[in-house]
Amino acid sequence: MSALERQALKSKIGGLPPMPPAGVGRGVAKRNMMRKKDYTAVHWDKYFDQKHDVQVGENIFRLYECGTSGPVLLFLHGGGFSALSWSLVSSTLCQLVTCRCAALDLRGHGDTSSTDDGDLSAETLSSDVCDVVKSLYGDEPPPIILIGHSMGGAIAVHTAERNLIPSLIGLVVIDVVEGTAMDSLNSMQSFLRGRPSTFKSLEHAIEWSVRSGQIRNLESAKVSMVGQIKRLDTQETATSELDQSTDSEASGSRVGDTIQEEDEDGESASTPESQQSSSSDHFKSPKPTTTEQTSAYTWRIDLGKTEKFWKGWFQGLSQRFLSCEVPKMLVLAGVDRLDKDLTIGQMQGKFQMQVLPQSGHAVHEDVPDKVADILATFMVRYKVAEPRDDFQRSFPAC
Repeated sequence: MSALERQALKSKIGGLPPMPPAGVGRGVAKRNMMRKKDYTAVHWDKYFDQKHDVQVGENIFRLYECGTSGPVLLFLHGGGFSALSWSLVSSTLCQLVTCRCAALDLRGHGDTSSTDDGDLSAETLSSDVCDVVKSLYGDEPPPIILIGHSMGGAIAVHTAERNLIPSLIGLVVIDVVEGTAMDSLNSMQSFLRGRPSTFKSLEHAIEWSVRSGQIRNLESAKVSMVGQIKRLDTQETATSELDQSTDSEASGSRVGDTIQEEDEDGESASTPESQQSSSSDHFKSPKPTTTEQTSAYTWRIDLGKTEKFWKGWFQGLSQRFLSCEVPKMLVLAGVDRLDKDLTIGQMQGKFQMQVLPQSGHAVHEDVPDKVADILATFMVRYKVAEPRDDFQRSFPAC
């Protein structure tokens, strides 16, 4: 049996999958992989300028922003993710063109709180997006480009199709196609049950996200995984917990590269135990003690309970996307994800397409520099944003 076959068998029986290949995405180059023992969480303010909570009725939506002028890129995350998954893309994008990036925690996710976190219907989520825009900008919003990943991509399409944002000038959907999404729904519950239900610490959650391949970029995982989990004892989100850290602690967590350099030649006393074992049982902690329970984390949202909304997100998505009259772009991790309707639409020139095959499903986290470059080129091409110095436009892949 070859080494690859042994790894595949190990994954099937519960072991962690092999690490993604070197060189995929920023933060996972060979040098970083050798020093990847540091899984310390990174605070959001390394990438965003500010955060604030937008109140809409009794609901409060968390928003992270950077940039001060130009069109607004409103980012919508995928199911189970959070606004922090857009951290690296947003930060890089504001360096390439003059724009404003706003990443929103959708209902039931991150640090957003609502009167009904269980209502994740496409209609409700798209209405939430419209309400947040109106609350932020009033009746005369600035030019807005909607950008969504996976579930967030579907919600972006629903929002655009319903004409809920009068100043919408662009639509970008990342790695979600109706045919592929609908086909995967039957196995989604099995996939969710295969994930660890709890984590011993925030660092262990970050480690799992990278080693499992959910996020192939360590730098992104260290900031975005914080928005996906919460404390078991207090139900406080990890984002809120990190916000409450002292200035010195927060400063220490934001200089991860320096700490890694110091530990590069040896094991640190703070090295997570999980680095000494490849067993997934380390993450699951099936029978924690009372003390362990008070420090353990779990997922912010139970995605398994949202199954009744899944078809509503994706059914008819291709035709909805094609019917939107604003400039459109589809960013995929693989061309095999393209279904019949989109294949015909792409051949007819109804939208621009980019394929980034060296990434996983979380394309914008795995290769944030490439995605930021694609988005900047998209805006410059349609003359809705001014390029900054030395910005070189990407040549469209498709």
